[in-house]
Amino acid sequence: MINEGFHKAFESRIRLGIMSALSVNEALDFTALKEYLDVTDGNLASHLKALEKEDFIAVEKSFVGRKPNTKYLITGAGRKAFAHHLTALEQLIRAQK
Repeated sequence: MINEGFHKAFESRIRLGIMSALSVNEALDFTALKEYLDVTDGNLASHLKALEKEDFIAVEKSFVGRKPNTKYLITGAGRKAFAHHLTALEQLIRAQK
């Protein structure tokens, strides 16, 4: 964590998008996140890996028919850290009015 509730893991707009999408959905697969955020496979994968390393998201791998399917979901720690980050952003915005 850095000062006043901001978390370095959420500095990227893509990571903010991932966390926002996962916070309002039970789980999303790679393709849904990619389409929602309009990013490349490699770009999305690197940001997902960074959030997974922080234990902010969890990964579920399965098969749909014979095709592999990877789903992502927000963890309790991720939900808490993201809520703190959003609160800090709201406070910053209010302070600027």
